[in-house]
Amino acid sequence: MMFQLHTPRLSLIPLSNRHLQEWSQSGRKDLEKMLDLQHNPWNMELFYEQETSQALRDYWIPQTAKFPIDYFWYTNWEIILKASSCSVGGIGFAGLPDNDGTTEIGYALDQKFRGKGIATEAVQALSEWAFQDADLRMIRAETPVDNVGSQRVLEKNCFQKTGEKTLALENPMQVFTWERLRY
Repeated sequence: MMFQLHTPRLSLIPLSNRHLQEWSQSGRKDLEKMLDLQHNPWNMELFYEQETSQALRDYWIPQTAKFPIDYFWYTNWEIILKASSCSVGGIGFAGLPDNDGTTEIGYALDQKFRGKGIATEAVQALSEWAFQDADLRMIRAETPVDNVGSQRVLEKNCFQKTGEKTLALENPMQVFTWERLRY
């Protein structure tokens, strides 16, 4: 039985290196079969699709191989809607808490499932799990300035807006920066 977090509506499943390899080599449909989930092709904006695919290739697969014991901190957690037994998005951290006791959280949700409190519930569950680590002092996040829904998710989870910056991407993007302290 694999480790999972549960809320009233959701299960959060951290993907192992083997799961990530399956996703990378065979696609989401085969990953869903492996996890015994109903098929749900994610519908996300191009930016989130590209970010997810880059994270899978350049971060999740190599980091979960490098940190097999602490892989939970370096992987995508599937956000499973219990009622339909399907994955509606992903959430995860940028690694174990650093020397300052901080890590960063990120998430993306299938457009069909937005505005229903799912991301709020997932961020709450994963943040509570993470703060059980005595070394974690603060969780950071970034949201595009035009993504009001994502900003509401963070506000509802006690994150404070700390600033604004430009991400140096192919198409530069303005983001708000956020922090949530342990309490």
